[in-house]
Amino acid sequence: MNRRELLQRSALVIGGSLLGAESLLAKNIDWDALDNLPEDYKGIGLFTKAQIKLMNEVADTILPATTTPGAKAAKVGQFMAVIVSDCYEPDDQKRFMDGLTTLQAECKKRFAKSSYLKLTPGQRTELLVALDAEQKDFQKSKKKDDPSHYFRVIKDLVVWGYFTSEIGATQALRFVEYPGRYETIDYKKGDRAWGGY
Repeated sequence: MNRRELLQRSALVIGGSLLGAESLLAKNIDWDALDNLPEDYKGIGLFTKAQIKLMNEVADTILPATTTPGAKAAKVGQFMAVIVSDCYEPDDQKRFMDGLTTLQAECKKRFAKSSYLKLTPGQRTELLVALDAEQKDFQKSKKKDDPSHYFRVIKDLVVWGYFTSEIGATQALRFVEYPGRYETIDYKKGDRAWGGY
C-alpha cells in the first residue's frame, strides 16, 4: 500500500465515522425520486415518503422561503430522515418517531385536523410557536441526563440540515470558496453571515 492509498483509506474511515458512513453522502440518495414513490414506500431508512413530506413541511414553517429558498427546497426532511435513521440510537429514534406522532396528535387536539398538512399556514405557525414555548419550559426544568423535548430535536435538525445544505450555505449565507488558505474578508453590519459546505 502506498502513501496515497493509505491517506485515502484513512480519510474514508475517519470521514465515514464522523458523518454516519456512506448513507449521509448525497450520491447514494436520489432526493427527487421520492416525489414519484407510493405513499407507503420506505423512502429513507425508517421513514416513509409521507413522514418525509411532513418533516419537510414542518421544516419549511420553521425556515420558510423569503428572499432565499426555504427548508423544503433544501430537502431538510430527507436530511432529517438520514440522520435519525443512520446516526441516532434506537431509543432516540423511537423518541423522534413518537414526537412526530405527538405533533400530529396536537393538530387534532388544537385544530380538529387529522394532519399537520391539513392546517393553514397560520395554524402551522401557531402550533409550532406553542410547541417551541413548551420545549423551552421543558428544557428549563429537565434533569441533566433526560433527553431533550422532541420539538427541540426537530428544530436543531432543521437548522443543521438547512445551513449545511448547498442552498443554505450558498444562498441564505454568503459563501466564498477558499480551499486550503486563510483569507480575511470584510464584513459590514447588516451583511449575511458567512457559510461553508
